[in-house]
Amino acid sequence: MARGFRLSLSVVLLLGGPAAAFAQPPDFSKVEVTSQKVAEGVYMLTGAGGNIGLSVGADAAFLVDDQYAPMTPKIKAAVAALTNKPVRFVLNTHWHGDHTGGNKDLGESGTLIVAHENVRKRMTAEQFLEAFGMKVPPADPAALPVVTFGDSVTFHLNGEEIHAFHIPPAHTDGDSLVLFRKANVLHGGDTFFNGMYPFIDVSTGGSVGGMIAAADRMLALAGDATRIIPGHGPLATKADLKAFRDMLATARDRVAAQVKAGKTLEQTTAAKPLADLDAKWGQGFLKADAFVSILYKDLSRPAGK
Repeated sequence: MARGFRLSLSVVLLLGGPAAAFAQPPDFSKVEVTSQKVAEGVYMLTGAGGNIGLSVGADAAFLVDDQYAPMTPKIKAAVAALTNKPVRFVLNTHWHGDHTGGNKDLGESGTLIVAHENVRKRMTAEQFLEAFGMKVPPADPAALPVVTFGDSVTFHLNGEEIHAFHIPPAHTDGDSLVLFRKANVLHGGDTFFNGMYPFIDVSTGGSVGGMIAAADRMLALAGDATRIIPGHGPLATKADLKAFRDMLATARDRVAAQVKAGKTLEQTTAAKPLADLDAKWGQGFLKADAFVSILYKDLSRPAGK
């Protein structure tokens, strides 16, 4: 089973409860890729998996992330509907399969794959996703980033400055934010789930504190006119990001209080600390109990772990 396919099924199994053990992986044949113009020359593509950023212009097509492997033909078709230029670069915001699944096919067709150095490290070796209790095998060599960076990298393409920069661990330890300077568009990767509780991959370096810090970094960069592409959810504004950041801080403080009081995970979950937030934030793929469990495991870890 492909990496992206395995990750998708693991999400279904974790979030759907015991009955979901009989669920089937998504039927990618029924998923359509849609494009939304964000600014001149910049689009957001949605389908199955993380939201894609796309820059088009006189030079080439530039992708931020590439969803699951089975979606690649549809993604290529969506790009071709907007430009006749080839996909020259893909920049991965982190290592998860719903953002890197198309790497192999695109890489074999000549696209240059770029990411933070920790993304390549994670994809090169077997990973264990504690929240799902599953092992993720190493990626095919053709799917690995061939250009990596430590701090930042800037692409001068299509009359645009596309600036990607690594941030301290947030969703994972390899997260990058991507700023389209002239278009005033920011891609947050999975440091931003618009309108829903986020998955935080504690097992590969993520933390709620890091997620809040990432939101603060984006808020400092964004103006009222900045359009923000989240890793998941609809196209966002600075106000949407601020609401997400405030929800994270509230959720962290409430679960931290339970941990400080010596409550077990079961007791914390039973206390429903996020009950008043669920109507707005608990309607996405991650339900409240699963999010509380992630927060509890993060906040109850010994310092430095």
